Amino acid sequence: MNRTTEALDDQIAARITRSVGRTGRNENANARLTEAELKDLKRAAKSEGKALGEWNRDVLLREARHGRFQIALFTEVVALRILLNNVLRELAQGKVMTDKAYAQIINEVRTSKHEAARDLLAQYQPAKEGE
Repeated sequence: MNRTTEALDDQIAARITRSVGRTGRNENANARLTEAELKDLKRAAKSEGKALGEWNRDVLLREARHGRFQIALFTEVVALRILLNNVLRELAQGKVMTDKAYAQIINEVRTSKHEAARDLLAQYQPAKEGE
């Protein structure tokens, strides 16, 4: 047996092993993509060492099950960042923070955290073609 045949046998064994014990999958969820979008998806799947279909399924299910929680968690992390920056800035300047000043910072964080989280996420979005 040559190396190519062994590699193919290993791939087949991995696919069979993955399907042992799980219920059959016979439904589809489709989306139309541009060629560039498909390349992006293939690149992401490859970076995780997964087949495109397996990666797609994992991402779709993760988003369906936990997407809102992840956004909420991210927003709260951003809120903590804003709070720390504002409080530490005052302390670094040698100012004594009053209860009223702290309450005002907390209120500002509550009102600005969603917009700040959206702005921060936008920084991580890939540039669109032609920009």
